[in-house]
Amino acid sequence: MASLIFRKGLDLKDAVSGMLVENYHSALVEQIKNNDFVYKAGRLTVHLAREFGFCYGVDRAVDYAYQARQRFPDRRVYLTGEIIHNPHVNDRLRSMGIGFLSEEPDRTQHLGPEDVVILPAFGVTVALLQRLEARGSTLIDTTCGSVLNVWKNVRRYCDGGYTSIIHGKAWHEETRATASQAVEYGGRFLVVLNRAEAAKVCDYIRDGGISSAFLGYFREAVSAGFDPDRDLIRIGLANQTTMLMSESLEIGDMLKTAMIDRYGESSLSEHFQAFDTICSATQDRQDAVVALLGQKPIDLMLVVGGYNSSNTCNLARICGASRPTFHISDPDCLISAAEIRYRPVGTSAEVTAQGWLPPTGSFGVGLTSGASTPDSVVGAVIDRLTGLSRAQ
Repeated sequence: MASLIFRKGLDLKDAVSGMLVENYHSALVEQIKNNDFVYKAGRLTVHLAREFGFCYGVDRAVDYAYQARQRFPDRRVYLTGEIIHNPHVNDRLRSMGIGFLSEEPDRTQHLGPEDVVILPAFGVTVALLQRLEARGSTLIDTTCGSVLNVWKNVRRYCDGGYTSIIHGKAWHEETRATASQAVEYGGRFLVVLNRAEAAKVCDYIRDGGISSAFLGYFREAVSAGFDPDRDLIRIGLANQTTMLMSESLEIGDMLKTAMIDRYGESSLSEHFQAFDTICSATQDRQDAVVALLGQKPIDLMLVVGGYNSSNTCNLARICGASRPTFHISDPDCLISAAEIRYRPVGTSAEVTAQGWLPPTGSFGVGLTSGASTPDSVVGAVIDRLTGLSRAQ
């Protein structure tokens, strides 16, 4: 039995809009936006970035999940995994009776036509989609349009015989889904995490090397049967949409230069291609933070969002280059005026710090949030921050 797939919602947007506003809207945040993104309370001034929080793709994914629960109240509804990287949103969906297949790995093989499965904003691998379709379950596809654009260009690389070099995290759901597109269409892929890994690829392109050593380093980030002597002759650049935009562009320039050095500029198009696969929402949020830091009197930055959110981590990375920066997951991380719990930029563990708020005098706090962070969480952070600034 073929699966029924919904890709454009379930015609229940109006029916769930009230619940979405109740769960994720913030009157305080709306007030601050209307006040030129500035909030003052006593000695505290908060400067909000002009682009932050839910992007269109995330908003759409959450909307579709609510519509699915509304449309199928008496059926079992599952997500393949986290719909977005925000614990508050995922916990809310759990409270609505939506299960997570990632938490019940054996459940997939027992799904049937009576089950409803929501595909997350990151997309899913081709193999998982095929397994779900084989079960005949109803599918609600919330894959972000920016991700679909990356997939389209990866398929173009495959058609032209180019290996997809993906700037991303090899373990991330989106990157795994993108890599599976390359394999499905007869191509190959290599995932590079950062400039340092891209430099290793560039060195091999220019000078060759020991293929076994190269594959040993990238063993978890290449397609099966990858041969650097064959598969790095023609390459095309793609990226995980939530990576640092400036780094994706720099990696593209590095690879392009390496190809020119090896084959000459006149032959570049035969060996290197790059299409624009940078997510506009990701870029807008990063640009907004850069503008905020350059224009406002800011003593410290708060970046709000899930610790496993790539785009949130990259916002913190930008901020941390010039200001004391605290990446927090929720308002409870603001323990007191003296103590904060946060994840330092570039680390994987949460820590606690003392003396994070200026004890006296006026001070400015810059604030932004990842694309998967609802305004309700941002508003609660500002409320908490306001109370702590008055407590000293």
